[in-house]
Parts: sequence; structure tokens; C-alpha cells
Amino acid sequence: MRINAARSALGSPIPLPSDGSASRCRFLIDLVLLVAGLYLHIPFCSQRCSYCDFYFVTTRSSHTSFVEALCVEIEHYAATYAAQEPVETIYFGGGTPSLLTIDEVQRILDTIDLHFDTSNVLETTFELNPEDVDHTYLVQLRGLGVDRLSIGIQSFFADDLAFMNRSHTPEEAAAIVPMARAAGFENLSVDLIFGLPDQPLEYWGANLQRAIQLEVPHLSTYGLTVEERTPLARQVARGLVRPPDEEVMRERYQLTLDVLRGAGYEAYEISSFARPGFRAVHNRRYWEHANYLGFGPSAHSFWWKGLPARRWSNIRNLRRYEALIAQRLQPLDLNEHLDLDDLADEYLMLRLRTSEGLDLDAYETRYGVDLLVSRVEELARLEANGLIEPVRTHVRLTDAGRHLCDHITARLLADPD
Repeated sequence: MRINAARSALGSPIPLPSDGSASRCRFLIDLVLLVAGLYLHIPFCSQRCSYCDFYFVTTRSSHTSFVEALCVEIEHYAATYAAQEPVETIYFGGGTPSLLTIDEVQRILDTIDLHFDTSNVLETTFELNPEDVDHTYLVQLRGLGVDRLSIGIQSFFADDLAFMNRSHTPEEAAAIVPMARAAGFENLSVDLIFGLPDQPLEYWGANLQRAIQLEVPHLSTYGLTVEERTPLARQVARGLVRPPDEEVMRERYQLTLDVLRGAGYEAYEISSFARPGFRAVHNRRYWEHANYLGFGPSAHSFWWKGLPARRWSNIRNLRRYEALIAQRLQPLDLNEHLDLDDLADEYLMLRLRTSEGLDLDAYETRYGVDLLVSRVEELARLEANGLIEPVRTHVRLTDAGRHLCDHITARLLADPD
């Protein structure tokens, strides 16, 4: 059960970014962000997927020292931030959180409950792979208060799974959704990847239909991208793999929009589709520029209480992370300040990805940018080309615009260079 407690950390807190306002703000902004999100990066995987560039290790059999370090980090950040905002969402990501034992998950949640105000938590999400869990594990997870699962299926076809070097089988992929429901989970999300080399269009359509038949209420669909320093990037560099061209990716994405909309899903963000009532609450925090704290190696945080806003991230090295935490030192990799122009550009990018789009009045009030003045000609061109809907109170992408979201964003930025 979530409890209402925000206690000071024991000993000296880890030095954290200050939250003071800056006098150089050009506008009087009253930022009252009522709730925060917590993200926990669990950096363990059983093997490496060919496309993945997230930080993880595959050589750690014991998670004890990591869980201890994570709990210390949670405790110390709470000393500075817990009193500022209650928590609305908790998200276990990775890596593969489902490699943790139930006792380890409980230890982490208990630490959060002890040091943060979790009385307003609306959603606790847990990422898992189909091969890692059984009915008992899921029942126990539900008993801890986890109420949403994000399942990394990626494909229901053996050839696709082999190409991506996934650990599970098509049979395990098909079985995990009914197993989760039998354990008491109704709020489920499934990840699927399109645009695999030589993947027939029919395969992708069949993946979508299988998820629909399983009555999955939320889908996250991603086009395959070639990230640096991944096995896939090395395969491409050696000429062993040829990624699909832009037209193929466009075709796959348009099929996704058509099929899922036809099945009653809202295309509420570029990669996110939900049945009514099942939008991801945690992800909304990112798109609304709300505050969130990240714990664990490589985790990112964002906090805005006056200017400048702060963004920081942890180092991508588990051993160094644990060693620094043990010495009560910040395991920082990135620590940056964001002024109002930086925030305005970022918010524009985030909001254009959503079905609601960018509220022009709110954008001017909060960020001091009036696009109807500064970018009126560009907006007119985008509208004439059918890339955005007719501009009234919002800027919203059409389906044609969704295919060119990054390009459109760049054309509307305050400083395109």
C-alpha cells in the first residue's frame, strides 16, 4: 500500500542541482506542477538485442548491490525533492526489470513509499519480457501495487525475433497477455517493431492483428532505427543488413495508423496507440514538460521550478554508479541548465508528437513565443502543403505531417540553426 511519508535522508544528502528561480526570465511564470514522476532504470538483460542502445549488462547474476545503491539514491534525492511535489507515476524500465526478484521489487517500492509522498500515485508501470515471468510472479507483482505492464514482444514471428536476437519464442509472446490478465492486470501495453529488413508488409499487418485479437489496450509501435555502437549498426556497416528505405517505413507506419484506428485505438502520440481510458500516464509527463526523477545508471531527470530548468543524467556504468553511491557522491554524467528558449523549442517538439498538438495560447503564456507572429508564413506553408491541420488555436499534424514530424519541428523552431 502507498503511504504518505516524506522523510529526510540519513546522513549528508548527495549534492543536487538547486531549484532557485533566475531573474533573467523574460516573463512572469507561475509554474505549479502538482505531481512528479519517478523512473527506475534496471540495467540487466539476459542477452543483447541487436538494435538496442539502452544501457544494460548481461554478466551480473546478483542484483543485491545494485538494489542497495538504487535505494540509497532514492533516499538521498528525496531529501531535496520529496517535499516539493507528490508522486503521480512510477515506472520500472530498463534493461529488463522482470529479471528482479519479487523481494527486490518490494524493497525498491518500500523505499519509495518511505521517502516520497505516494498517496496520489495513479500508475505504476513495470516493463517485462515474456520469457521471464510466470503466473506466480505476476500475481505477486500485482500484489505489490504494480498496476500496468509494458511487455516487450516486438514481434509474434520467429524469423523477426531471431533477427532481433530476442530471447522469447512466438508461443511465449502469445501466452503472456492472457497470463497477465489471469494475474489481475487489465492495463497492458505491448511493444512492436516495424521496418525490419525483408519483413513482408503482411507480417507487420499480422503482428498488429494478433495484438488486436489479444485485446491489448495499449500499443507502442516503433520503426527500427540503426543506433551507433549496436550489433545492428555493425551489421549495416559491413553490408550484411540493408535497412528499408523511407518509402517502406512510411508504408508500414501508415498501415499502423489505418489498422489500429479501424480497431478503435486512438493514435494519441506518434508511436503510441490506446483504447479509450488506457493512455500512458507516465509518458504524458514527458510530453507536458512535467518534473521527473530518474534513478539508476543512465537514468535522466528533469526539474523545473523557476529558471533555469535542470536536466541531468547518471553515468552509463553499473560498477562506477554503485561505487559513487556508496561514497555518497553523485553518479552524474550530464548536468545542464535550460533557459526559456531551450524549453520552448523542446516543448514544441514534444507537443507536435501528440494528437492534441501545440496549444498556441498556452505556448505564448508559458514560454513567451507567439508562433502566429514569429512563424506565420511557415505555418501557412505547412497548412497549404497538408502537413498540419488548419491553424486556429492549436498546431496539429495531419497523417502526412506525422511522417515528417522532425522536419516540421525544425521549421518551426525559434532558431532553426
